[in-house]
Amino acid sequence: TSSEAMTAKDTLTVTVDVKNTGTHAGEEVVQLYVRHLDSAVQRPDKALKAFKRVAIAPGETQTVTLTFTGHDLAYWHTSKQAWVVEEGDIQVMVGSSSADQDLPLRKTIAVSM
Repeated sequence: TSSEAMTAKDTLTVTVDVKNTGTHAGEEVVQLYVRHLDSAVQRPDKALKAFKRVAIAPGETQTVTLTFTGHDLAYWHTSKQAWVVEEGDIQVMVGSSSADQDLPLRKTIAVSM
C-alpha cells in the first residue's frame, strides 16, 4: 500500500508479489494482519483481516491483492452499545502465517474518524 492514512469509511488495498522459487507447483495462503499500536482497549497482537489462497507454478510470480475497510477495525463498545473505530496508528502485516514472529511486510497507517 502507498497510503499513510485512512478513515473509518476508507478501503485499504494491499498488493504483494508472491514467487514460487521451487521446482514444483505449490499453494500459498497470503494473510493480512492488523495490530492496533495505541488502543484504549485490549486488542489481539495480530488480528486477521484478509487472506487469499493462490496456486503458483514453479518459477511463477503472482500479484495478490488484499483489502479491508475502516469498519473492519471496529470493536464493540459496551457502554455505547455500538461499533467504534478508534483513531490511532495501526500496523499492517502480511505473511504466510500468524506464527511468524517477524512478518515480512509491515507498514504503519494512521486511522482517523
